[in-house]
Amino acid sequence: MDVAGLVAIDVHTHAEMSKDGHGSLSPELFGASEEYFKAHGHRQPTIAEIAAYYRERKMAAVVFTVDAEHATGHRRISNEEVAEGCAEHADVLIPFASVDPWKGRAGVGEARRLVEEYGVRGFKFHPSIQGFAPNDRMAYPLYEAIEELGVVALFHTGQTGIGAGVPGGGGIRLKYSNPMLVDDVAVDFPELRIILAHPSFPWQDEALAVATHKPYVYIDLSGWSPKYFPPQLVRYANTLLKDKVLFGSDYPVITPDRWLADFDKLEIKPEVRPRILKDNAVRLLGLGIKERTRQG
Repeated sequence: MDVAGLVAIDVHTHAEMSKDGHGSLSPELFGASEEYFKAHGHRQPTIAEIAAYYRERKMAAVVFTVDAEHATGHRRISNEEVAEGCAEHADVLIPFASVDPWKGRAGVGEARRLVEEYGVRGFKFHPSIQGFAPNDRMAYPLYEAIEELGVVALFHTGQTGIGAGVPGGGGIRLKYSNPMLVDDVAVDFPELRIILAHPSFPWQDEALAVATHKPYVYIDLSGWSPKYFPPQLVRYANTLLKDKVLFGSDYPVITPDRWLADFDKLEIKPEVRPRILKDNAVRLLGLGIKERTRQG
């Protein structure tokens, strides 16, 4: 990856469709997400199409799916498929994985294998969809492995469009995505690099408190158009958290084109913009460091 030639790194994109046409969510939850984001009929691109999209824009992207098999009963997209697809487009794609924490020791073993054999650089958790509190000790062996492997744990925080408007929210409990629950994880795993994904409505102040207090907790700006960012988020991004805020879009439901157009209008200091768009991600993800390969 030619990091110097990139204009931005999007740390939050989704692989929504597998090679065999299997979706990462049920049709009901996909439909709710489309309605929430007003992304009716949006295409669910293949990994190759994601790569082409970002390559054309001279950007790189972190790609992941969500493994919520325990809570939803819906078969996940294979982490290996995502990682292999990213490896085929390593000039612009960075593989993350998702392991349902309810899988226990099997999940820990899978996480280790994905990092050591497939070069995965982080793991996505969506507590509301996966049906667990981030500080549940059940998940701690998985965090321990991720910390030991030196890769990132990215947690969805705040409200989610997935399940919005479906009776009972499709069984998704918002309380699990309060960033204060991740504060316990940051205490108990002090070397673990953590990303709090999204402006954390209705817990934006909690997210800012955790990120300013814990040195290895970052915030990504995905899932919202920047024109809707709470003013305190913009203020902290410009000052106390200028080295810990990351560009993320939530592609494909929000495109980086739309996100960046609105970000251009935001009152962000000129010296802070490149940090948010690329530099902070380069440092956090260790880009430029020789990646692990299947040969070791």
